[in-house]
Amino acid sequence: MNRRQFLAGAAALALAPRSLAAPRRPHVLVTADLESHIVVVDAVTGAIVRRIPTRAYPRSIETVGSSAVVCHSELGLVSVLDASSLTVRHVVGGFAEPRYAAAHPDGRHAYVTDAKRGDVALVDTHTGRVLAREPAGTRARHITIAADGTRLWVALGSQAREVAVFQLVGVRLRPARRFAPPALAHDVGFAPDGRHAWVGGGDGRELFVYDLRSGRVVARPAAGLPPQHVTFSDEHAFVTSGWSGSLQVHTLDGEELRSAPIAVGSYNVQQADGIVVTPALGRGYLTTATLAGHVTREQKVARSSHDACIV
Repeated sequence: MNRRQFLAGAAALALAPRSLAAPRRPHVLVTADLESHIVVVDAVTGAIVRRIPTRAYPRSIETVGSSAVVCHSELGLVSVLDASSLTVRHVVGGFAEPRYAAAHPDGRHAYVTDAKRGDVALVDTHTGRVLAREPAGTRARHITIAADGTRLWVALGSQAREVAVFQLVGVRLRPARRFAPPALAHDVGFAPDGRHAWVGGGDGRELFVYDLRSGRVVARPAAGLPPQHVTFSDEHAFVTSGWSGSLQVHTLDGEELRSAPIAVGSYNVQQADGIVVTPALGRGYLTTATLAGHVTREQKVARSSHDACIV
């Protein structure tokens, strides 16, 4: 071995960015709603890595590129976390009741619903600034953005009679129209195939799958007790019912494949890096499942957990 080359290589490795020297495993960030912090869980082992102190009442959390956006609905604040350092980067004010966020494909901008103001705020997660606001409608709540960044839907309430539709020009929102689902709605989600969008029920035991080309409902999958929430992998839709304590796996066009029991109170659900996670509101359990819908871990992480994301 050439000792000089060995020492030079070791020095280069020591000076290389951490992402090149040792890629980090994914972490699950879970809101501890009643304890003013975010729980960081190793997605592979389930170990609690640390707890990130935040302002009070962290309710929802969404991955946006190298950041995570946290809404503190009761305080009218939005925190932006740095996913690499696992620290709070910005605290953004000027909200009345921020509820949920959706990430633009550029990994920098987030769209945050403000239920009390009835609008959607465009937030630059790098600078911590609100760049624009667009009216959506009373009680703007759950939000989803298409994978190609061309359109966005907002459910107007927890039992929404209407869904607001926006077109995107760059990162800017342009109000387009509203539509009324066949029954009261709760969650909304664009499937990654670019062909389907899902609406979770706010008062019934079924969901509505839309064909985006025709705008028509093409499937009405049966579900557990409302409200239902939905997330997606490239091939499947994952639906939770918190009251029923169930996780259902569907094809993107609505066919149910299987169902698994999970902790009661598991409402919001997210998928990334080959795993599905759902936290339990009022109970603080985090359930982790495979893309086949098999539960691999259920662990207590907080007194109550409203939402989780994967970074």
